[in-house]
Order: sequence, then structure tokens, then C-alpha cells
Amino acid sequence: MAETELPIVRLRHWGRWIAGGVILAMLVLLGVALANARIEWPRVPEFLWYQVMLTGLVNTIVLAVFSQGVSIVLGIVVALLRRSANPVARWFAGGYIWLFRGLPVLLQILLWYNLALVFPVIEIPLLLHAQTNTVISAFTAAFLGLALNESAYMAEIVRAGLNSVDLGQTEAAKAIGMTPVTTLRRIVLPQAMRMIIPPTGNDFVNMLKGTSMASVIGVTELIHAANNISSSNLLVMETLLAAAGWYMVVVTIAGLGQHQLERAFGADRSGGMARAAKALRGVPMKRRTRV
Repeated sequence: MAETELPIVRLRHWGRWIAGGVILAMLVLLGVALANARIEWPRVPEFLWYQVMLTGLVNTIVLAVFSQGVSIVLGIVVALLRRSANPVARWFAGGYIWLFRGLPVLLQILLWYNLALVFPVIEIPLLLHAQTNTVISAFTAAFLGLALNESAYMAEIVRAGLNSVDLGQTEAAKAIGMTPVTTLRRIVLPQAMRMIIPPTGNDFVNMLKGTSMASVIGVTELIHAANNISSSNLLVMETLLAAAGWYMVVVTIAGLGQHQLERAFGADRSGGMARAAKALRGVPMKRRTRV
């Protein structure tokens, strides 16, 4: 028996070359169009560092982080209620998801902002008695609207992640004496995180962009800051491009954080699979011949 190496003939992917050329041509045309547009490009970096723009950036990040954090906590609670054996808890969780997922985010923000029209005073016996306009500021209204809307989506994401864990593992944990809380914390959640993190990261990116709706009620976030600047100098496109630049920065950082979390919890397996496939492609194909 002797072995001879088979020649490896690479395929000619003409379609890829054509598609790549078309894409490059479109990018060149877009660059030329933007270069000839009536935009004062040197002014755009200047607007990035305006005080009002930096204030809008901070408010955007703070609003997004707090809203997403509260929505995750509420989402976990509602998801557990949705899986509860108690029918009242299940119906409550289903109604909560139906309500807050069904209403547009902007509508929810406006409802909270105008709450004083129907409840002039917020009163909790022995705890709180204050004017609604004092308690529900513009920032608070935006926070409530964003957090409650997102919590309904997070509840479904968490429920899907919990359902992805094999029921046999929960039963095995019970068999060795683990309490339901310990089983959830040590067995179910670590495995469910692989399913929960990717959509949660995408939702956080949407949350960062969704904070722009708070500009409707006067919250100084990036869009509102850009409008404030352009109202004095009339450079609308330049200030909006500066806001777009900050959005791309924070979204990129959020994407990197999501990638690191996916690697930490084993949700990102594409790297290992890609390396294995590359190694297999490098193995020469051989055939045996009789002598």
C-alpha cells in the first residue's frame, strides 16, 4: 500500500469577487457624496466636547444602565412567577407581560410624565405624601417607561433561558437535597445564562438608543443636547453627527462587554468551532493505492 496526496484545487468564487467589487464601489460613491455634501465636517469633532453634549452622554448612559438593571431584576421575578405552580402568580405575570410589552415605549413614558393629571398627590401611609410632579420628574418618567417596558421582554428572555435547562438536572438536584433557591442559583441559572446573555446584550444596545425617546419630555440626553446646540448655530446635521458619534462609541463598548460575558459563560462557541474547522481544512487529503 502506498499513499499519494490528492491535489487540492481551490474553487473560483467569482460571485464573491463581483459582490465585493459592487460593495466597494457603493462605499466609494457614498464617500464622494458625503465629501461633497453641505456639511461642515471640521465642526463635528468640536461639538463632541460641548458641555451640554457631555451632559447628554452621561444622562444617556445612566438612564440606560439603571433602566436595564431594574428591568433585569423585574424580568427575573416575573419569569419565576410565570413558571410558578400558583395560578394567580402565573396569571399576574402573563398580564404584566401582555400590558407592558403591548404598549409603545413612548406612550408609556408620556403616561408616567402626565401622571399628575389623574393623581395630583402620591400618598403611601406612613411612608410618602408628596405632589406627583415632585416625585415623577422627566428623568423618573423616562426611567419608569423604559425599565417597565424592557422588564416584560426580559421576563420572556429569562423564561426561555430557564426552559432551556434540562428538567432532569433540577430533579437530580432535588434528589440530593438541594433547596429550590440553591438549585436555581447553582444549577439552573449558570446554564441558562448561555441563552440569556446574547439577547440581553442586544436589548441593552436597544436601550441605549431608546433613551433618545426621553428627549420628547425634555430629558437632556444626546438627541436633546444636539437639538439645543443646533438651535443656536443652525448647524443641524453637524450636531446630529456628533451625537451619532457618541452613540457609536457607547454601543461599541456595550458590544465588547457582551462579547466578554458570552465568552465567560460559554455562550460564544463560534471561536472554538472556527478553529476546529480551520484545523480540519489544513489536513491533506490522501488516498491509498495498491502496489
